[in-house]
Amino acid sequence: MQTNPQVLTEEQLRMFETEGYLIVKGLFQPEELRDIDATFEEIGNTVVPGHFEPVLDQEAGDPLKRYPRVMHPHRFNATAKKYMLHKPVMDVLADLYGEEALAAQSMFYYKPPGSRGQALHQDNFYLQVEPGNCIAAWTAIDPADEENGGMLIVPKTSDYALVCPEEADSSESFTTHLVKPPKDRKAVPAIMDRGDVLFFNGNLIHGSYRNKSQNRFRRAFICHYANASATQISSFYRPLFRRDGSEVDLDVNPDGGPCGIEFGTAYPH
Repeated sequence: MQTNPQVLTEEQLRMFETEGYLIVKGLFQPEELRDIDATFEEIGNTVVPGHFEPVLDQEAGDPLKRYPRVMHPHRFNATAKKYMLHKPVMDVLADLYGEEALAAQSMFYYKPPGSRGQALHQDNFYLQVEPGNCIAAWTAIDPADEENGGMLIVPKTSDYALVCPEEADSSESFTTHLVKPPKDRKAVPAIMDRGDVLFFNGNLIHGSYRNKSQNRFRRAFICHYANASATQISSFYRPLFRRDGSEVDLDVNPDGGPCGIEFGTAYPH
């Protein structure tokens, strides 16, 4: 049950329902964004086994070896957990779900110049939230556009069934899975300013461009959530957290999705 007043307009709710995504501005204050900047600048110069394992003396080659994504920073950093449970974001999620959200995952992408993108995919293939669906809150820490590897979304695919991915082009994608959109759907860029938050559900097909810029990072703080009425999720995302920070331990989803158990659980998003 949703316990907070509605913060989204009816037009915004219709946008999410019909197009499968919604960009919301103003959910982070400038000082909060600076706090995120400082936190991940510090993390970016360390090694956190199992979460962030860069090659710190990397001088050439794949820039993602020096700046891989940070996985689950909320599990070792209080600031990351605080912003995963950021009240303005949780309030939007409650409107989108029609009930409270549970936080399942946090990530931080540095995406330096020259970095490969991420092939088109569907998030709930990995999270396996049931019943219901996951929703991503993708916060642009830098402006994101076509040049520096901004997000690609395929509108009106939020009700498209989860499908077994094909092999992605490893020269352009750092992940191995590719979900091709339906023939009548095209990927479009989500142009975002610093601090904008893109929300989309777990079936929406999305990905990102290569960062083709010479000197622009495309940093993003990305969290995934489940609806409070969900009972199962992939084991990689447990425990989850209520907005007050208390833990929720959903059952492990035994269903491997459209590709079987081994395929579905071996590639955490």
